[in-house]
Amino acid sequence: MTEKAVVLSSGGIDSTTAMAMAKDLGLRLFSLSFDYGQRHRCELDAARRVATALGAERHLVLKMDLAPIGGSALTDAIDVPKGRALEAMGDDIPVTYVPARNTIFLSYGLAWAEVLDANQLVIGVNALDYSGYPDCRPAFIAAFQAMANLATKAAVQQDRPIRIFTPLIRMTKAEIIRTGTSLGVDYGLTFSCYDPTADGLACGQCDSCLLRRKGFQEAGVPDPTRYMKSSFKC
Repeated sequence: MTEKAVVLSSGGIDSTTAMAMAKDLGLRLFSLSFDYGQRHRCELDAARRVATALGAERHLVLKMDLAPIGGSALTDAIDVPKGRALEAMGDDIPVTYVPARNTIFLSYGLAWAEVLDANQLVIGVNALDYSGYPDCRPAFIAAFQAMANLATKAAVQQDRPIRIFTPLIRMTKAEIIRTGTSLGVDYGLTFSCYDPTADGLACGQCDSCLLRRKGFQEAGVPDPTRYMKSSFKC
């Protein structure tokens, strides 16, 4: 029987490429996204488009509200940093970090995987071209996987351990884009911006936009993103 995989999907480059790689391995896809009070909720539309395009058997959106907890520019009244030097990204933890977000998301994914009898939990974390989030590091993923296999009925009683599949964790953004392109990913369906306009244009200056632009440039692949006209200097 073909194995099932729960794929955490934000509708961005990384999660979409990870989903395409899981599909290429022949896994049955179950897409999971989160409406958590983020300022860039339009990413949920992208996640839906991606799930449809890649043939996910189901796309589930779980609603929660992390805004009352705050502490992040993505959920609180804090300005999203703009124009940061690429060299500085990864040196510190920026205010766009959402406290414990991947821990929370993986926990929900783990619960759904157990119900589905899925032994793969796919997350597109990356520890090279990224913004320095602590919950994107290999050590975190290894620790969560160890915890998951101590905490679930499937692993403890039924000998069905869960694997946290992180195919992108050692890849640059350019390598990720080249890989996705080779698998036929339409990156025009994806969305990355942390601070989009009301009509869904990317700001072009937040960390996520800058890393996206860098990745496409280095990959030699045209960037299909719709940016604000004022994003770049002429």
